[in-house]
Amino acid sequence: MDIKQTMRSILQAESAAIAQIPVTDAYADAVTLMVEHVHHRHGKVVAAGMGKAGQIAMNIATTLASTGTPAVTLHPGEAQHGDLGILQPDDVMLLVSNSGKTREIIELVALARGLYPEVPCIVITGQPDSPLAETAQVVLPTAPAPEVCPLGLTPTTSTTMMTVIGDVLVVAMMQAIGFTRADYAKRHHGGYLGHLAATDDTK
Repeated sequence: MDIKQTMRSILQAESAAIAQIPVTDAYADAVTLMVEHVHHRHGKVVAAGMGKAGQIAMNIATTLASTGTPAVTLHPGEAQHGDLGILQPDDVMLLVSNSGKTREIIELVALARGLYPEVPCIVITGQPDSPLAETAQVVLPTAPAPEVCPLGLTPTTSTTMMTVIGDVLVVAMMQAIGFTRADYAKRHHGGYLGHLAATDDTK
């Protein structure tokens, strides 16, 4: 095995996949929904996914929270055992599923709308015609690129694309709400980033 060649192939494949992510007006729609529900109605973003997609949902939620948009992660399994109570009527859901067929996520939508029928959903998926996408107000599709896993099974390329889509949402929200370095410092006191945020580099 030539690890350098493997690395070059993966970098090329995943870079190409990212470049193919559809750039659409749906991103503006997603930001509008989040600004309305979080910053005008004082709700929050409730992010969810299963497995690797769930880890991406958590990363998006924590990054949104640290950049001025309150967000939490809801585990679809735990939602069925009482954690659905974290959902409030002015929240917006951000759901991550590559297949768009993940049973637990589809069930979560049904449960959420049984509690609050008008709760909107933003879906990140590799299948824009999937059952999950059909439930959404906004669909943000990844590109139809194969996984770099040699088995073609392990979430690799797909999770990279979903992470990038999350980054787009985070940055767009920061721009939409005028989030500043000072705002960041108020939320991030510890560690090197906290030190950087608190440092006035304009002097």
